[in-house]
Amino acid sequence: MADAKIIDGKAFAAGLRARVADGVAALKASHGVTPGLAVVLVGEDPASQVYVRSKERALVELGMNSFDHHEPADMAESDLLALIDRLNADPAVHGILVQLPLPGHIDSQKVLARIVPEKDADGFHVVNAGLLATGQPGAIVPCTPLGSLLLIRDTLGRDLKGKRALVLGRSNIVGKPMAQLLLQADCTVTMAHSRTVDLPVECRRADILVAAVGRPEMVRGDWIKPGATVIDVGINRVAAAEPGKTRLVGDVAFDEAVKVAGAITPVPGGVGPMTIACLMLNTLAAACRAAGAPVPAEASLGAAL
Repeated sequence: MADAKIIDGKAFAAGLRARVADGVAALKASHGVTPGLAVVLVGEDPASQVYVRSKERALVELGMNSFDHHEPADMAESDLLALIDRLNADPAVHGILVQLPLPGHIDSQKVLARIVPEKDADGFHVVNAGLLATGQPGAIVPCTPLGSLLLIRDTLGRDLKGKRALVLGRSNIVGKPMAQLLLQADCTVTMAHSRTVDLPVECRRADILVAAVGRPEMVRGDWIKPGATVIDVGINRVAAAEPGKTRLVGDVAFDEAVKVAGAITPVPGGVGPMTIACLMLNTLAAACRAAGAPVPAEASLGAAL
């Protein structure tokens, strides 16, 4: 059997970003509105700083406004909530993103809940989660699941009806919304996790396997149904062969899985680039809704499905 097709998330994300840039230009021309995203970073977490810089760079490249708020690690929770209130009230800000994790003295759930749902660029607010779960229009879909669905459709086509899908991982950020998207695409969905009994057997039944459990190379090659589409959401840093060096791996043992799967995302270069591209898409969609303009098809829950 030939090795699996490698799903090039970097190339797909580049195409999506180009479409978003076109949408930004069209919104400016038709309504005089420039989409704006406020990115709030509290503290000096190195990984968060890298993510925030890449998001801010993408905003500028696509012609959007970037409102950067880099705050000290000892910022009071009340001050952060007051900042969110100001951003909620600012008509130039269409999306708000609070970079996680927040320092331990700040209640992340309280902060995320303070963002008005229509500016919740990450799609984490309980109102957006509820809209997604009930299939209602206007839901802002979390970026990583949305990007994963777009890659799945690009690989298998729009019609996923009746396919068996397994989502490994049950987080509010990836696992649960991913399962909701696949359910609404008429897949037969199983949600599994590290405590699932006979997990390899469950995985081997899946035509579509989404791994988002946060354990390096947990999914082995013999867990995968021959020909299945494998979406590896994991980003884990592990020791490299060279002393003192590290490397990135996913939740799937890629070298084993590539010999069994029909298509698979690599790590890095698979789902990762899609997350930021979908954040840009969500920001454009929020600006379109605020201006009364048509929402891009890929960001519209009904059109995406």
